[in-house]
Amino acid sequence: MTLHEKFRFSNIDELREKIASLGVELDLCEDIAPLFKRVKIGSFQAPNALAALPMEGCDSFADGSPSELVKRRYNRLSSGGAGLIWWEACAVVPEGRANPNQMMLTPENSKQFSETLEASMKLSSEALGAGNRCANILQLTHSGRYSRPNSHKPEPIMPQHDPILDPRVGASAEQELASDEYLDSLIGRYAASAKLAKEVGFDGIDIKACHRYLISELLASRERPGKYGGSFENRTRLLREAVLAVRREVGSDFIIACRFNVFDAHPYPYGFGQDASDMWTFNPEEPLALAKMLRGAGVKLLSNSAGNPYYIYPQVTRPFDLSSEGIPVPNEHPLESVSRLFSFTKKIQEAVLDVPMAGNGYTWLRQFFPYAGAANLKSGGCRFVGLGRLSFAYPEAPRDLMQTGRLNPLRCCIACSKCTQLMRDHERTGCVARDSKIYAPIYFAARKEAAERAGTCK
Repeated sequence: MTLHEKFRFSNIDELREKIASLGVELDLCEDIAPLFKRVKIGSFQAPNALAALPMEGCDSFADGSPSELVKRRYNRLSSGGAGLIWWEACAVVPEGRANPNQMMLTPENSKQFSETLEASMKLSSEALGAGNRCANILQLTHSGRYSRPNSHKPEPIMPQHDPILDPRVGASAEQELASDEYLDSLIGRYAASAKLAKEVGFDGIDIKACHRYLISELLASRERPGKYGGSFENRTRLLREAVLAVRREVGSDFIIACRFNVFDAHPYPYGFGQDASDMWTFNPEEPLALAKMLRGAGVKLLSNSAGNPYYIYPQVTRPFDLSSEGIPVPNEHPLESVSRLFSFTKKIQEAVLDVPMAGNGYTWLRQFFPYAGAANLKSGGCRFVGLGRLSFAYPEAPRDLMQTGRLNPLRCCIACSKCTQLMRDHERTGCVARDSKIYAPIYFAARKEAAERAGTCK
């Protein structure tokens, strides 16, 4: 019998009782004042400790520039009062886009980005008052094995072969891997994208190393030959060299961040952060070494994640009530999944000292997330409380907390995974439950088209 249960808590005492019965490490603090304290990121002072984490909308124009849906999303987030907005994955090369409508900043569309960002920052200042505004970090990415830049067909660019994941993207054992020369060429592309991001007005960039995209998979490429595989030094080479190249390009006053996987939940030798004999046992040695390496290279903001949203254990990344099509019900309670993510953040925060960590795993807690966030901040387990799916559903959550001290349960994400399903169906992504006027029609059309592609539509 599975331990998995849906969220059923009407008050904080019921939640505390379940936490106690499960014996998980998860603290709650009803004094939420820590959420509203300033957080230093390099030389920038974020006005509060609430962060909107990067959530891809898959809805930019074909040239990578912001569409009306993109502008709407960031205007809502900025009006919502978050102290940090971590903008979604922005491809550094066309062939590394995860979908044909992934964001991509180029010299040709930089004016559109600048105008979008300027409007967003104005709304942030109005929401936060007294000359304050949020920090804006642009996530830079290469989708690696999950590249799909032209259509519904995968066009994987892989750093290693993986017998479990290769068939899922239609890759054969004979497919050539990304060459060392190709990986070398990406270092300059990260630096060039960072320079553009600074020019259009972002406060910093994130070099994405999570969720099994290219750099994330490189961290686990023990079987790869050459200078990007095998040893820890080689597997971290592209990330390290990209950080240093960006710093040379943008100078010391621009924030470099990194959102990286701490634990892949994927069998050795193909995963990162797990024990060699048990994929479900966390081994902190390399994740902690990576975090310290990034701090030493001048990274000023970190965020942990875990798992692979494209595979069959998405609860490791995003604890849920209902999951996407074809995903088995996990044999653990969502509170165990939440606790695991919190523990990762705390371990990394303790290792990197003055570099703020943005944690994740809060969305499943719904209206009670502020109490878990306040407890983690108070204990030093993180510096930012990061909100992913909840930001899709309830972008005004930070503002409501500041103004009323509580959240509206009817606005919170219900962890139904329909936003994830939209991405899996190759469509524009948002909250189907709470933003239904826009996304419900897209969702049902996407489900029908996916069935037709699979030949299962009746």
